[in-house]
Amino acid sequence: MELSNDLAGKKPKRLTSVVWNHFERVRKADSCYAVCIHCNKKLSGSSNSGTTHLRNHLMRCLKRSSTIDVSQLLAAKRRKKDTPLALANINFDEGQRKDDYIKPTILKFDQDQKKDEIINLGSSKFDQERSRLDLARMIILHGYPLAMVDHVGFKVFVKNLQPTFDVVRNGAVEQACMEIYEKEKLKMYEAINQLHGRINLCVEMWSSLENVEYLCLTAHYIDEDWKLQKKILNFVTLDSSHTEDMLSEVINKCLMDWDVDHKLFALTFDDCSTDDDIVLRIKEQISHKRPLLSNGQLFDVRSAAHVLNLIVQDALEALREVTQKIRGSVKYVRSSQVTQGKFNEFAQQVGISSKKNLLLDCPVRWNSTYIMLETALEYRGVFSLLQEHDPAYTVALTDAEWEWTSSVTGYLKLFVEIINVFSSNKFPTANMYFPEICDVHIQLIEWCKSPDNFLSSMALKMKAKFDKYWSKCSLALAVAAILDPRFKMKLVEYYYSQIYGSTALDRIKEVSDGIKELFNAYSICSTMVDQGSALPGSSLPSTGNDTRDRLRGFDKFLHETSQSQNATSDLDKYLEEPVFPRNCDFNILNWWKVHMPRYPILSMMARDVLGTPMSTIAQGSAFNSGGRVLDHCRSSLNADTLQALICTQDWLRIESRDFSPSSSYILPLAIESN
Repeated sequence: MELSNDLAGKKPKRLTSVVWNHFERVRKADSCYAVCIHCNKKLSGSSNSGTTHLRNHLMRCLKRSSTIDVSQLLAAKRRKKDTPLALANINFDEGQRKDDYIKPTILKFDQDQKKDEIINLGSSKFDQERSRLDLARMIILHGYPLAMVDHVGFKVFVKNLQPTFDVVRNGAVEQACMEIYEKEKLKMYEAINQLHGRINLCVEMWSSLENVEYLCLTAHYIDEDWKLQKKILNFVTLDSSHTEDMLSEVINKCLMDWDVDHKLFALTFDDCSTDDDIVLRIKEQISHKRPLLSNGQLFDVRSAAHVLNLIVQDALEALREVTQKIRGSVKYVRSSQVTQGKFNEFAQQVGISSKKNLLLDCPVRWNSTYIMLETALEYRGVFSLLQEHDPAYTVALTDAEWEWTSSVTGYLKLFVEIINVFSSNKFPTANMYFPEICDVHIQLIEWCKSPDNFLSSMALKMKAKFDKYWSKCSLALAVAAILDPRFKMKLVEYYYSQIYGSTALDRIKEVSDGIKELFNAYSICSTMVDQGSALPGSSLPSTGNDTRDRLRGFDKFLHETSQSQNATSDLDKYLEEPVFPRNCDFNILNWWKVHMPRYPILSMMARDVLGTPMSTIAQGSAFNSGGRVLDHCRSSLNADTLQALICTQDWLRIESRDFSPSSSYILPLAIESN
């Protein structure tokens, strides 16, 4: 038997490998040991054993120093038969081969970078639990599928990055996500219930490709620093037992779970056709604890963007046959280079200098239809020449149809501009909607007067839907505008004189009485808080039987009879002062924050009113004629997990912005509805 150099008495080989910088070689009897200087673990130190097992130990050693000499590591030689550590610790599925995956990349240095630099790898103490939660947070924040932890490529990446990390399975990640959800939910609950002001709730309906419906409830409120906040509270999966009649029960249960039913200011629905009985049942449930302000006149709000989209659909439906002809005309011109060339020649003959190209629309995005119609109108004369000289062109429009197209395109332009205003502001306050909606109202009145029966009948149908919305929301819109110091009552007087004509004074008085009634309610609430009879954030004293204080009604009487003049002076002072100059940099929330000491009661009211979501619209779906559809990855999750992921992702966004201000995280929930 051949003896090794160590045992044969020959001069031992010089230890050239860098791993021996981390091991002490100990010879004992007939054996050689390598003792780790970091953790004192003994490994084979025989020259025949090589150094691969020593390097593998160093990569796993938790007590190893946090710094490594890079030049020494690069000098270490790998035997070709070595299997990368990352792959050696992975359980491959049947049919998968380790050879299919690339070995870890070797570090490369720039020319001006010294190889003998010492790279600080951070703390040598690895925290498995923290890394597990960090992984779950990453999945939540970016909307990654839970199953990504089972992907071999992900396992390879993680093992190369941190070999000691025990990659958790799909179910364990889901459990970690639920842990984070419960922790963040408690923080959100405490934050909302500590608010001194009220909250507003936005109700949105979602669906999936499998025709499952979802209810999304989002709280809108202005915090103590006068910042507008939006937080998703619930994302409820509605099964077949949740009929429309039961929708109010689902919403009420969510309100009670969050304990916000007593401090709700307004409820905004994304669908203007939502059954009024649903809202009535919610009102009744809430009013059992606290009476609604202004008898609930400001409670029921419908989405402004939604009603505008509905009105647009009426216009597009009326012009449907003409629009189909224009689509056919665009397709014909673009069908061949010969036809396109002929069209371009005709454009030069009639002196059209437009650089716009004819475009086909995407029917589910009506702003693209507007662009198609607008562009086609610029080439109206060219289409006429094409009709005269090309017998194959058979979808030409008549003069009347071109006139209709011109008028309807003008209507659509107004709606495009207004919805762009709504959707371009990430945190829109309620005061911005009144002038835009009033412009629509005035235009609809004018369009209904058109001598063209086609246009007037279309406008009447559009106005009927608008009038239903206006009857519900006009007071809320006006009150919010009055609380804008640049407008006050003057803007209401300006628009109402154009909308109502001879009856404008009566309508203006209704608005004036409405805001005074609301202000008086806040004045009474303020008095009760000062006397310790009401809690911060509550609206009015409870109407329930309270045997401990039978003079609660006397407090209200005393306020109305002896202090009414002082209470209303806050509002009167605000309205009597000149309007604030208009400028593009005006920040209404900052204005109220600065003037809160001057208008202590009115500022409380402004905080709640301005935080009302007058529209439910996302920038990416502002012109989408379909509903909001959940993607397949999300819709395949169970109801509790889905709600946890969506809500927590929304709550963690602010935290992610603080970590990386330049980052932009997009909620990967929806796809376009076809």
